[in-house]
Amino acid sequence: MPEIKIVTDVAGRICATPVQVGGTVADGDEIVIVEAMKMEIPVPSPASGTITSLLVKLDEIVAEGQAVAVIAN
Repeated sequence: MPEIKIVTDVAGRICATPVQVGGTVADGDEIVIVEAMKMEIPVPSPASGTITSLLVKLDEIVAEGQAVAVIAN
């Protein structure tokens, strides 16, 4: 099973993590939500698979291009 790192396109604060390690996601499902400039921006899954690792925590500050999760498909 290939692993895919999911990265955020924006810098900001993690305000929600609607998935859990071991959970399954479909292509386009929200992995985390980043708050940036008073907006909530979802980070979608690029493929279907199983969450093998969440690399961020609630309220953590992330940089643009930072990996937030890993999925195996």
